[in-house]
Amino acid sequence: MKQLSRRQFLKGAAGVSILGFLTTTFGYGYARYIEPRMIDAVSLTIHDAQLPASFDQFKIAQFSDVHLSDTFPAEDLESIVQKINTESPDLIVFTGDLVDFQSSIEEHEKARAYLSKLDAPFGKMAICGNHDYGPFGIDVYEKTMEACGFTLCKNEVFLLEKEGAHIQLATLDDLMMNVPDYDLIKREVSSDLFTLLLVHEPDAALELKTTPINLQLSGHTHGGQIQLPFYGPILTAPYGHTYVEGLYGSYQHRIYVNRGLGTTRMPLRFLAKPEITFLTLTSRV
Repeated sequence: MKQLSRRQFLKGAAGVSILGFLTTTFGYGYARYIEPRMIDAVSLTIHDAQLPASFDQFKIAQFSDVHLSDTFPAEDLESIVQKINTESPDLIVFTGDLVDFQSSIEEHEKARAYLSKLDAPFGKMAICGNHDYGPFGIDVYEKTMEACGFTLCKNEVFLLEKEGAHIQLATLDDLMMNVPDYDLIKREVSSDLFTLLLVHEPDAALELKTTPINLQLSGHTHGGQIQLPFYGPILTAPYGHTYVEGLYGSYQHRIYVNRGLGTTRMPLRFLAKPEITFLTLTSRV
């Protein structure tokens, strides 16, 4: 009979304790109705000497993992849109999973009214998450995002231009439900330009360790959705085991993992507040 290690035993005991807490009236009420609405507006400054001077103070708004459902209905997007537009970002990116297993066609139609109001001078970019390939197929997601003025990108590399200077924007399709074209990224990304990569699952970075990516933006993990104090997530998502939440790395391939807005499978969040992220790029130290 296989014996449990001390670490495994403590993790299991902690898991039982936290789940016990969440089953109490207060614990469940907090994780179900309070923390999922405590949206954290995270602001970061990313320093990179390779960034062209004309892009200094370029602001990116990232939101992710909405998971439209009865726990995150379309009308909840109204306040999200207001918060993003108030910050006047240069570029808005959505890093996947608008869809959830329980979401309805009607919720997607309602969501269009809110997402259409997002505005940024360099546009609105979106990529696919694993749930976006889910219950309705990819068509509903594609039609929703395109109707809202988003450019939906799959395995593409293109340039953003400002005052004659350029940065690269690279995108990968979902790792779980489609085929990410790593070879394209490795082949097309130039080491001479600052490169921003959008990919839903953060552990795509493990395949691109030697590729010159300055900043990768991902979602997918929900920050674990339920975490243990002093330990971290009880469970992590496939392709989200290594990079779970927040900022990783330094000058070589920084990765930022957004905790997302909605929930899936369980309508709970504990020590993993939903978030919107505002990243300001600068070449100044």
